[in-house]
Amino acid sequence: MLLIHPLTTADRVAWETLWAGYLSFYESTVEQAVTDATFTRLTAPEALERGAFVAELDGVVVGFVHYIFHAHNWQAGDVCYLQDLFVSEAARGKGAARALIEAVYGAADANGTPSVYWMTQEFNHTARALYDRIGAKTSFIKYVRTT
Repeated sequence: MLLIHPLTTADRVAWETLWAGYLSFYESTVEQAVTDATFTRLTAPEALERGAFVAELDGVVVGFVHYIFHAHNWQAGDVCYLQDLFVSEAARGKGAARALIEAVYGAADANGTPSVYWMTQEFNHTARALYDRIGAKTSFIKYVRTT
């Protein structure tokens, strides 16, 4: 049975294991202080501009999604950025990723922020197959500051 619920402090160990898998998938690392700060911000009741859900499959946390509400200069209301989404390899193909995205859609609707967007790496073909079914790919290309 698949259940989606908001991330809580009780999910810390499971979330951190999945977070490490997510970072590994993208061949990235962050300092422990960043991991700690991220979890604290995602579970702080006063941090209304961000949130997170986890997916449990048969009682085991198998995935997470993080999202952020922010202002947008081209519309009066805020938009929702789905920043991170990860499901353990063993649980892929069982509906957890779609359910997590739909939970963000629900949170955005409840917040009066129906515009939800996200990005992924070009090589992430498995995720993109799902995204192509539940979202619309745009023509935007992302740039980042160089130092």
